[in-house]
Amino acid sequence: MTRSPDGPLRIALIGTRGVPARYGGFETCVEEVGGRLADRGHDVLVYCRTPEAADRVPAYRGMRLVHLPALRRRSLETLSHTALSVGHQLAHRHDAAIVFNAANAVFLPALRAARVPVATHVDGLEWQRAKWGGAGRRYYRTAEALAVRWSDALVADAAGIADYYTREFGAPTEQIAYGAPLLDDLGTDKLATLELPSRGYHLVVARFEPENHVELVVEGYRRSRATLPLVVVGSAPYADEYTRRVHAAADGRVRMLGGVWDQELLDQLYGHALTYLHGHSVGGTNPSLLRAIGAGAPTVAYDVGFNREVLRDAGRWFRTPDDVARLVEDAEADPGAALARGAAARLRAQDYDWDDVADGYEALCRRLAAGDFRGRRRPSGRRRGTADAAAVPSPDRAAGAGAPDPRPAARPGGAA
Repeated sequence: MTRSPDGPLRIALIGTRGVPARYGGFETCVEEVGGRLADRGHDVLVYCRTPEAADRVPAYRGMRLVHLPALRRRSLETLSHTALSVGHQLAHRHDAAIVFNAANAVFLPALRAARVPVATHVDGLEWQRAKWGGAGRRYYRTAEALAVRWSDALVADAAGIADYYTREFGAPTEQIAYGAPLLDDLGTDKLATLELPSRGYHLVVARFEPENHVELVVEGYRRSRATLPLVVVGSAPYADEYTRRVHAAADGRVRMLGGVWDQELLDQLYGHALTYLHGHSVGGTNPSLLRAIGAGAPTVAYDVGFNREVLRDAGRWFRTPDDVARLVEDAEADPGAALARGAAARLRAQDYDWDDVADGYEALCRRLAAGDFRGRRRPSGRRRGTADAAAVPSPDRAAGAGAPDPRPAARPGGAA
């Protein structure tokens, strides 16, 4: 039985840490989109892995929450929680489900067998992340193929990701980007507690993982003659060795703040930085980058198609530590030019609207619930042989001058 194309839907959001969003892009998307869908009258169920019992509330922003445990190991945390979530979903069938992360594709046959229409948000090219060894890379590449084979629809948040699935599998995707909040009237009271003046620092916000190039940025800054401090926000739950390398690359001008969970403070850090240095290189459209440009942060980004897709002419680009050193020195020598780039970046943020994103997900869920994808021939999941995992250099090696960029370039038209 299919739902009316116009009535409220029962929508399940599976595979993330849940809400409130405190960690990454998936969680931000679930909070912003799920809350809007709930406001529109849909029954939205979010599966959460909330470690602290005191934080386990039954509802948030109109969404119903189901809290389920997870094994606290990097290789099993996501899969163990999603397995329990899918088990719950089989007993509480919804009209449409969005599964986040292609790694969870192993559970799609169970949802399909229960006749739960499902779209998979495939995210970035997870198998390129340095934290995964050979077995992890092979698993993620297999999971991509399973997502293509078993999903009713695939969601890509960037043109480069959509191009990858077309090129590798001949698979169509629904391209739905993330949103960028336009942040106005940002005060400085939180900055004052850190003794940071407006436009008086450079900023990095990232999980400490090699493909986010935090070590590269810190090393480049250390080589520079910059006089303003570099403020580093971030940590990593499973990356002690890389965290030590980041700290070892720093000098006395670098201020390590660790994780910052105060969103008002984080927004003030974005909005008053002289430069925001964005090193992410593997995922698609990155929520940290969108939030930074929504705050008008002058942005210097790692030179990869996903970042160029977002920033276009409003960004400046680095691939090596020497690039970073030159760019922070340039910003300090001509802060007016840096601020002009920040204003241009904020104009780009207007093209990433969360209401439009919610419209895209709502339309997709209606098509899923109405059976629009039923009976369509899905791609087989067999690769066309255009990318070889063994040939892809790690992010650290790819960062060298003249190194090839294995990641997909954005289409000239930018994000949808």
